[in-house]
Amino acid sequence: MSTPFKVIIVGGGPVGLTAAHALSHAGIDFVVLESRDSVVLDQGASLVLGPPSLRVMHQLGLLDQLMAIGGELNISQSFTHQGYEFRHYNPFQIIQKNHGTVPVCFHRAHLVETLYNELPEQAKQRYLVNQKVIDIESLESHGTESDVKNDTVRVTCADGTTYEGSMVLGADGTHSITRQLMRRLALAANPAQPWDAEKPFPATYRCTWCSFPRGGEKIGIMTETQNQDMSVMYLTGRERGWVFLYERLPEPTTERTKYTTEDIEAVAARFAEYSVTETRRVKDVFAERFNAGMANLEEGILQHWNWDRIVLTGDACHKYTPNAGLGLNDGIQDVVVLCNGLHQALQRADGPLSTATLGRVFEAYHTERAEQVQADAKQSAQVTRLHAWANTLYYLISRYILSWNVIEGAFLNYHVSKKIKKAAVLTYIRASEPFKGAVQWDHPMEMQ
Repeated sequence: MSTPFKVIIVGGGPVGLTAAHALSHAGIDFVVLESRDSVVLDQGASLVLGPPSLRVMHQLGLLDQLMAIGGELNISQSFTHQGYEFRHYNPFQIIQKNHGTVPVCFHRAHLVETLYNELPEQAKQRYLVNQKVIDIESLESHGTESDVKNDTVRVTCADGTTYEGSMVLGADGTHSITRQLMRRLALAANPAQPWDAEKPFPATYRCTWCSFPRGGEKIGIMTETQNQDMSVMYLTGRERGWVFLYERLPEPTTERTKYTTEDIEAVAARFAEYSVTETRRVKDVFAERFNAGMANLEEGILQHWNWDRIVLTGDACHKYTPNAGLGLNDGIQDVVVLCNGLHQALQRADGPLSTATLGRVFEAYHTERAEQVQADAKQSAQVTRLHAWANTLYYLISRYILSWNVIEGAFLNYHVSKKIKKAAVLTYIRASEPFKGAVQWDHPMEMQ
């Protein structure tokens, strides 16, 4: 399909790059505007792709390349902060049985690098760095219906460069500038309408993380260490391991906090003696770190995901705590559902999409994603609070009830599997089904 329709993607991280691949396969023109000065910066920690995301990566022709750098999860353990192991289990066997594959963990920088490197050469030329967005304008026609179909948007960057397109896709994360500019435009058009707050995502917890050489540990270990208002997660991938130190904030806040190296080291000192495996403690892995970071963990779901020709995806419109590993996976599902809608609308259209038609595509995307996003936000919040023993009930459930393997097995078989099997795939890409298990996919792939 060839079309004059053009998407301006704001944000060149994993979700923005997935959108670039999906749009490229759909024959839809795009440009990616990344504010940082490099495609790959070794600043983040790990990311986990579940079976639905791995299926999409297969459709995009990326699965083999990603499996070569990822580590399949295969064991899960739980410890008290004193080092007592109260759970040792392999829940991923059940996921493998049900869905044909297990979740795979990646170093964020390596995942981004692979997603970029595997773009077609022409698409790479449309990935632009040092492009910090500062303004979005809606360029509306005021003539005939034919004129209105030529409505566009203009994006301006800090260096004065401007880009015009048919729509803006905000894939720029928790502190999305696209979301802020969309809000400003919406309220300027109708100051009386209710809208999401300027800072819509409060944080109750914060996280300090670091990556380090995997060393002698096996690939695919996942542990959590639990205590009141504090918890640790530990993962091992193909080359690296990662540790995440969670603690409850003194008070919830919507303010963005910039933490210093001294802040990171102070948190690491508080967690130093927490066990992460039978033989290693936080102080052991922190001493070997490649890099480290710290941030508040915002949580929330926007009521408004779009306005005019602007639409949001991923953390820009729904933000979870990372304990359950659902954030990026839901961002990928956002891209899939949105690109399906765009492709279908453009196939039906006899020319550019009007603002009204595009609005219907955006609303249908929001409606289709709403139930799953609500469920995953709830699950993410619960896992964070279970690990950090947020109250007596969470403590009893986490420490004693969920430590029974039969309980977790039933949860995976009768609850999680029902969510996983509903995942969407790109309807305009034909591919063989890469993963087959006991549970049938609601949206099987077709090969033609």
